[in-house]
Amino acid sequence: MAKKEKKGTEIKKKLLHKYRLVILNESTFEEKISFKLSRLNVFVTGTLLMIVLIGLTTLLIAFTPLREYIPGYSSTQLKRQATELTYKTDSLVNVLNYTNRYLDNVRMVLRGDVANNEINRDSLFEQFKIDPSTVNLTPIKEDSLLRAQVALEDKYNLFERDVNDVHIVLFPPVSGILSQGYDPEKKHYAVDIVTQKDAPVKATASGTVIFAEWTTETGYVIILEHAEGLLSVYKHNGSLNKAQGDLVRAGEVIAVVGNTGELTTGPHLHFELWSRGNPENPTDYIDFK
Repeated sequence: MAKKEKKGTEIKKKLLHKYRLVILNESTFEEKISFKLSRLNVFVTGTLLMIVLIGLTTLLIAFTPLREYIPGYSSTQLKRQATELTYKTDSLVNVLNYTNRYLDNVRMVLRGDVANNEINRDSLFEQFKIDPSTVNLTPIKEDSLLRAQVALEDKYNLFERDVNDVHIVLFPPVSGILSQGYDPEKKHYAVDIVTQKDAPVKATASGTVIFAEWTTETGYVIILEHAEGLLSVYKHNGSLNKAQGDLVRAGEVIAVVGNTGELTTGPHLHFELWSRGNPENPTDYIDFK
């Protein structure tokens, strides 16, 4: 015990032993500054300085842009750019999906495939069929008052209330003779119009060119997109006057009649109409006489 106490006393003396730090002029040995220090003071002072330095460094990194240069920290600008890129990616994915569906419809038109939109109407009628005997058809008081009010208004109404559906007016693309008509059973979803070679092919209505290319079977093909989801297709052309993306007006020349492609036997125009993926009989809309 005595040795431990003696050893502790010696350590305490060493820590508290006073030293003088003197700064002298090298030429004259004149004393400029002097400090009285002990090992304990030096240790405590050094520790406090280190703590203050670490704290200032932490604050500097945490609340200034310098933290962006430290691995593991992400800058605000990078986060903003990442968010914007995420939104743009989602938008591009939606646009790509829409474009793919649109191109599938165009490919379907080029191949002459018909969308499978058949619905069993009889099953729908049976499902929603209502027995009239189970329904109370006696008009209520409010209904009778409304009927009387409407009848009074219609009595003095000078204009017709019926509104007819608005349809696009279509014009014949060429003048000629129909050599083959619309025949869904033979998958001939078009009319073939025989006319002179190099005769002008005109747009049946105003629209946008969505396809204008060469195909092996049908030669030069041009497809126009019109309002209300209507597509007009012109095949076996001799040459094309419009390119994809061009806007055309009704009656504007878009091609010339030809005899191109494998599935042709002479100069004629193969003309198709498609509405939302389904073929339409062109003679129901256009008078080719």
